[in-house]
Amino acid sequence: MKKIETPITDDDIEKLKVGDKVSITGTIYTGRDAVLPKLVDLINNKKTAKIPFDIQGIAIMHTAVSEAGVATTTSNKDEIESSIPILAKAGVKIHIGKGKLSKKTVNDLNELNSIFVITPPIAALITHNIKAKKVIMFEEEGIEAIYELKVENIPGIVAIANAKSIFS
Repeated sequence: MKKIETPITDDDIEKLKVGDKVSITGTIYTGRDAVLPKLVDLINNKKTAKIPFDIQGIAIMHTAVSEAGVATTTSNKDEIESSIPILAKAGVKIHIGKGKLSKKTVNDLNELNSIFVITPPIAALITHNIKAKKVIMFEEEGIEAIYELKVENIPGIVAIANAKSIFS
């Protein structure tokens, strides 16, 4: 198991390969269908000053946060997958979700030195390993708002890295 602490650097990303089992500790931000397009819009319109966190080296988990728990959603939905290259270019290093991504996204992640990590279906463990959570953007979206999660040992498997994918 390779230990990763956020924020992560380009050097850290270059050491990871498809199939590596990872454990992520630090801060993870959340986003899915409702908020990722809004976040991308802020980046595309050069309004990053409105983003209350530094995007460089962060991890984004494709999930909603509810009292029932936290588990990743399918990342190949258009609203999510189309955001990945833009967020990676802006500095996001780890995208956490589930599902097969397109070859274009695999190539984009490679060019932007970012990775895609999948988590096993372990909502109870993920939820247990969240030590603190708070809404930081788009509160009007309810459970789909952007949350800041303080986590310890979130498990995952590198699914896309260095232009390779476990899905192909």
